[in-house]
Amino acid sequence: MLKYFFLWFPMVVLAVLNGTARDLWYKEYVGELAARQISTITLLLLFAVYIWFVVRKYPPATSGQALTIGMLWLVLTLIFEFGVGFMSGRTWAQMLEDYNLLAGRLWILIPFWVAVAPYLFYKMIKT
Repeated sequence: MLKYFFLWFPMVVLAVLNGTARDLWYKEYVGELAARQISTITLLLLFAVYIWFVVRKYPPATSGQALTIGMLWLVLTLIFEFGVGFMSGRTWAQMLEDYNLLAGRLWILIPFWVAVAPYLFYKMIKT
């Protein structure tokens, strides 16, 4: 599992680059909400490519291990997300705003995808 712990860190790099592209490139043209929706979709795609690569190159031994990898990555992602939020002075309410689907926020799809993608891709390569 240590290998998969370290394989989570490139996802942080992808997320930071994706957010930087949003803030520097298209946010001023489409607005805050649309920019966050676009960047969530692009990050889902970037993570899909990366996680597919990881599962192909370093396949989990079992479907249970694939689920465990997803849970590990979910926990790391949430610790990172809320840790950075707290360090930057955001409140719980401000951070949880990004998870409100009814307000058009799609961010909840990111932790969900990080949790289930290893298992889904494992199942795909095993069939």
